[in-house]
Amino acid sequence: MSDSPSKLQREAARAIVTKYLKVRPGENAVIESWDHTIAMASAVVDEVRRAGGRTLHLHEDEEAWWNAIDRKQGRLLGTSSDPEWAALKAADVFVHFWGPADTDRLDKIPEKRFEEALGWFSPWYELARRTGLRGARVAVGFATSGRARQWGLDRAGWEESILRATLTDPRETARTGARLAKALSEGTQVRITHPNGTDLTVALAGGAARVHDGTPHPKDTHYGPSDMLSQIPAGRVDVALDSKTAEGTIHANRRTNIWWHWTAGGTLEFAAGKLSSYSFEEGEEEFARQFKRGTAGKDRTGSLAIGLNPAVEDIPILESVERGCATLVLGRNQHLERGRNPTNFMDWVSLAGAEIAIDGTPVVRAGRIL
Repeated sequence: MSDSPSKLQREAARAIVTKYLKVRPGENAVIESWDHTIAMASAVVDEVRRAGGRTLHLHEDEEAWWNAIDRKQGRLLGTSSDPEWAALKAADVFVHFWGPADTDRLDKIPEKRFEEALGWFSPWYELARRTGLRGARVAVGFATSGRARQWGLDRAGWEESILRATLTDPRETARTGARLAKALSEGTQVRITHPNGTDLTVALAGGAARVHDGTPHPKDTHYGPSDMLSQIPAGRVDVALDSKTAEGTIHANRRTNIWWHWTAGGTLEFAAGKLSSYSFEEGEEEFARQFKRGTAGKDRTGSLAIGLNPAVEDIPILESVERGCATLVLGRNQHLERGRNPTNFMDWVSLAGAEIAIDGTPVVRAGRIL
């Protein structure tokens, strides 16, 4: 992969810096990358400077990271250095590209060792909340050669699709999302139907829906404790479900990607408010393992998300932001207003092309937001 940014990478970087993060002259920006995202990181550095900002580029070397993992130094990797903490304290803006790229090895890493390597996670977010940091995690880092091979994708084409979705104007998704958020916030019941046999009814918890248009929300208490970082490409509205009412079946037609595992062809059946059965064409073994370890509430619906991004159509890892796509989350929902489910389990399935009706009034039909 070339270290020199392409025209599309530069356009995406400009959108991140100017439309999503709105970097101002004199601000301090930290950009963190891995080997496979060096070109995009370089483009972001250039765009921050174009906007008059000051940059610090932190680079994680892939081989050195895996060497530490092999030496069982996960705890060391999970403790950021003092200079990095100091940079974070001084930063106004943060841009992160996902890694590592060797997903074949990542799938095989012992879970405990991987969790140790992520030890920085909670203290990082605590500091970012205190400082009012606004930032972005850019999904293009997930478009690796290993994942493309596993899923039968053309890696270059996959990356291009993600970058083009990054160009979506957040003002457009914000406008569309506001209409859906109002309906979800005021409604009581949602029915999801699809020609594939899906017919599921769930109840809303009564909390305000949140619009994720890609702009960060560092100080807005209406958003969650990690929403100082937006996910880009963006575009979805989500809302808590009451976790007591669910009846029917949903058949997923989009792959679900959750950092450490993925599923495809998922079917969830609910009766009397509880998950009564599940099956997956791919990934069922890992789902079952995580579900078995889940605490009380794991078998209840947690939340519903509806995608808003018009540039996304069946792009792996962007299922939840595909316009009109319904994502049903099972389990924890305490991060959402009126969410009452504290379980440690969380997983989801996504269905594109469905009809979604709130209290009998359609708001989405065949993927089109009405």
